Amino acid sequence: MRNLFLYLILILLSSNLQAQKTVAKNKFDVIVKEEEGDLNNDKKNDKVIVEMDVVSDTRPLRLRVFLSQPNKKELQLAVSSTQIIESQYPTEKNGEHSEGTIPDFFIEDGNLQMLTDIRGFKSRYTFRFKNDSFELIKISRVIWDGKNTTSETEIDLLKGTKIEFDQELGSDEILNKRNTKKIIKPLPKITDLKFSDLEAF
Repeated sequence: MRNLFLYLILILLSSNLQAQKTVAKNKFDVIVKEEEGDLNNDKKNDKVIVEMDVVSDTRPLRLRVFLSQPNKKELQLAVSSTQIIESQYPTEKNGEHSEGTIPDFFIEDGNLQMLTDIRGFKSRYTFRFKNDSFELIKISRVIWDGKNTTSETEIDLLKGTKIEFDQELGSDEILNKRNTKKIIKPLPKITDLKFSDLEAF
């Protein structure tokens, strides 16, 4: 009798663990962005997907990157991150929206590009695939003062430079140009970055 009781408990525990695994597996079940292109320079399409968990009140997002493999038809998961994109309704904002749009991802010149727009502050982050990871190599930012001037920032992490300048709308003239050093080593990897890290550069 005692053995039967232990056996029933083990079955219940096993069923509960299996149910938890199923829930976790299907957590991010809505694809909100999808892009294809060659990221690992093998002339085959890779895939970038942004998924949302619509069950959670915070509406978290997950970035996944799948890369082609030699002599295989199936793509292999290379990146999975729930940190690089802010939730739509972050816990710390008590049900308020994050005020940012869901970032756009696209592939250009073999690099992964991430475009963000947070409260009118537009940024572009460029990641290259090297040594089996995606490294942040460039950042471009622009913000409009609501009148006639934009302020722009260009950071090149490979060269270790940061250029800041202003421009009047409709003019090509560069104003208040500042050059500074911006050396960051090793280069940040996409899997280690949080969205708040990106804003801090």
